[in-house]
Amino acid sequence: MSKETEVGDIVYGLAISPNFAQDGICFAARQSGLYRSEDGGAASWSYAYNSLELEEALAAMAVAVSPDFESDRSVFAGALGGVLYSLDSGENWQVASLASPPPAVSAIAVSPNFVQDGTLFVGTMEDGVFLSSDRGKRFRRWNFGLLDLNVLSMAISPAFANDETLFLGTETGVFRSTNGGRAWREVSFPIDYAPVISLALSPDYANDGVLFAGTEAFGLFRSEDRGKTWSRLGEDVIKDVVNAIVLSPEFPDTPDVLAVLGTTLLISRDGGQTWADWKADLDLAQGVSTVVAPQGLAPGAPLLVGLVGGDVLRL
Repeated sequence: MSKETEVGDIVYGLAISPNFAQDGICFAARQSGLYRSEDGGAASWSYAYNSLELEEALAAMAVAVSPDFESDRSVFAGALGGVLYSLDSGENWQVASLASPPPAVSAIAVSPNFVQDGTLFVGTMEDGVFLSSDRGKRFRRWNFGLLDLNVLSMAISPAFANDETLFLGTETGVFRSTNGGRAWREVSFPIDYAPVISLALSPDYANDGVLFAGTEAFGLFRSEDRGKTWSRLGEDVIKDVVNAIVLSPEFPDTPDVLAVLGTTLLISRDGGQTWADWKADLDLAQGVSTVVAPQGLAPGAPLLVGLVGGDVLRL
């Protein structure tokens, strides 16, 4: 990366172009700002906030791209008090303020139908959820029924255009909306295992109702009935933090699940029943904060791994 990595410059999030295999574009949200790579994260990263001419670092706490990125070039980055949005792949930025006092953005979820509905959701610490229906220009609070405003993770249904379903992981459990965020209801996640810091929905969620939840101290859970009941997975090897969960894009036909632990990456090829190291002798002692799988989870497919110290590895 072009700016020197500082101690504690954690990678909060990673986002990839939907056309990654061809354009190699990816973004890393770090404590020191937002960074962009055009070589698939292999070697070259540049600071994406140069056009803002900032006098001091502006932490990027979350990042997401439009599903129509190849055409609209839209990128969204979360900061303290607002969302920065770019319409030219991160060259120039505009700011949409959220509220006062300024909330800290913790997660961004873009509608899979963004090209038609222009909808994205922003989760914050202490201020709940904000909704934009005009492609990130303006936001409004969207918290009816949300009993816990500390949003730690967010996952949107792949069939959002039809089922309007969105899940939140919070300090106290999991909340679900089935009407596009207009109202929220807590699902029956066991409160003793919260906070829930990572979520993942099956690509076929509309039919199979499968979702996964990663906790801060009690491992990984799976629900097969849209959050009504849960089972704990891999208790012998997944005992505490699960920072991120990645599913195969062909799930459940290819039931691959990647669990990102504090210093370990574990892969399951059977939906979470059995687990193995992603790669033997992989040294991740620095600590893993987040992962994306640009081309799925098949053996040999690349991973981008964000570390607590600020580095991004391509494995």
